[in-house]
Amino acid sequence: MTIKIKRLDHHGIVVGVIDDLNIVSLLDKHLPQDDKQEITPGEAIKGMIMNGLGFCNRPLTLSPQFFANLPMEHLFREGVKASHFNRHKLGRTLDQCYDFGCEGLFSLLSHQACEIEAVDCRFKSLDTTSHSVTGEYAHDEEGCDEHVIRITHGHSKAHRPDLKQVVQEMIVSQDGGIPLAVKNWDGNSADTKVFKERAKALVKMVKTAPKPNYLIADCKLYHKDNAEFLSQLTFITLIPSTIKLEKTLISEVLAAQTWTTIYDNYQYRVNEVEHMDIKQRWIVVNSKAAGERATKTIGRQADRAKEKLDKELFHLQAQRFTCKEDAHKALVALNKRQKYHQLTELDCIAHKVYEGKGRPKKDAPVKQIVWQTSAVVELNDDVIKHTIEQKSCFILAKNADEKALSPEESLHHYKAQSAVERGFRFLKDPLFFVSSLFIKKPSRIDALLMIMTLSLLVYSIAQRRMRASMKKVNETIPNQINIPTATPTMRWVFQCFEGINFVQTAEVYDKKSIYLDGFDKLREKIIYLIGGHSLTLYNIQKNDVGV
Repeated sequence: MTIKIKRLDHHGIVVGVIDDLNIVSLLDKHLPQDDKQEITPGEAIKGMIMNGLGFCNRPLTLSPQFFANLPMEHLFREGVKASHFNRHKLGRTLDQCYDFGCEGLFSLLSHQACEIEAVDCRFKSLDTTSHSVTGEYAHDEEGCDEHVIRITHGHSKAHRPDLKQVVQEMIVSQDGGIPLAVKNWDGNSADTKVFKERAKALVKMVKTAPKPNYLIADCKLYHKDNAEFLSQLTFITLIPSTIKLEKTLISEVLAAQTWTTIYDNYQYRVNEVEHMDIKQRWIVVNSKAAGERATKTIGRQADRAKEKLDKELFHLQAQRFTCKEDAHKALVALNKRQKYHQLTELDCIAHKVYEGKGRPKKDAPVKQIVWQTSAVVELNDDVIKHTIEQKSCFILAKNADEKALSPEESLHHYKAQSAVERGFRFLKDPLFFVSSLFIKKPSRIDALLMIMTLSLLVYSIAQRRMRASMKKVNETIPNQINIPTATPTMRWVFQCFEGINFVQTAEVYDKKSIYLDGFDKLREKIIYLIGGHSLTLYNIQKNDVGV
């Protein structure tokens, strides 16, 4: 009897979700087909998603090695081999994605996925990040496409100004953190430029979506250059602290102390304003947690400022001035530069300078009078208190009707902005190969970033689906320290599936000829919760597990 042993691990979950979302069929519908090809473009992209979610830090050029020990016919179809996923095939597929339009292709896939999974897309979070790269990059020689992204230096959010980069814009749903749209930009693109150039597309996206519909973003969205398109959207955004009206309004609210309390950690007051010719509501929020952070931060800053001031005062007191006015001016100038401290008991002390060296005689003539400064350093409690109070507050702007979206709901949805940030952290994981962009063709980098965001979509859908199932049936699974959790990360679930072998006991692939080594009740339960095609891939019938 012939026995074949391959590694299945968590790949059945990934493939199951990909198949449930009909990703391959949609890709093959829109990308060019070749009758002589061993695998279709959709299958090639399916393989790239599997590679990305394999968390093996293996570049695309080594894809055949990645697939060498996987049950390919089980995960794909009969006749598919690891060698079919070579760099030439994958490179051509990336070119096909770029030729179609990465942004448009992703939107089609995301829209289909959200419809299948019934994702609530009313609340959308928008943000940008940068991906650092190494090496030399140039525009594609053939065609010299003016729309291809430029790999260049720019403001690095990863604090790597020494590296070239590409900027990525992403919109995600707050329901599950599902990527809804993605677009890549030149490495030197600023957030305000991105939002301005994307204005028409964003307006169209929001207006054609189900009502109500809200765009949520950080303070970079709120800019005078974006005012025209902001007036056409229903938005929730943070007001930049650089706007004068922001500081003025916070000071007024702090003076009035007319707060409405929500939860235990927040207070707010709503103010009707018209700014940038947009009628809106500014919600001044006082955060207890922000106040605690500000207290610690300002405390550290004050301590460092005290050390610096003590040194400056020491050196100043060591100086001798020829006139009292100069000495006093030096003290005043030093005092004006202080933020958290003040100099008190300012004094100028006169010293006589005599002719000659050594101890002067009783009747020795005075050569000149010099002046020495004297002062005491004190903490400016009022300034520190005011600064902490200011930093404890922030302003959310919205142009939604109060009945449609309350201040409490506005704050809740703004805080959920972390969904897009979690997505960016996922894409930048060292084990996720988008973190080391090795492709030298900018158009292929554009396509690869789109496919990696598609990997995030698959990952997020799987996580959302499992958490929803667990909530529905009130189930938990043990986390990393063996404590029950109802909100596991899919990353942890993938780790739980390490060591599952796919054993085939016949030459011809048949469901009856396979079994899984290392499969247990916990893993069965997880697959049942995820559901869909994963049940088939792990050879589970719905009545096999009672959850």
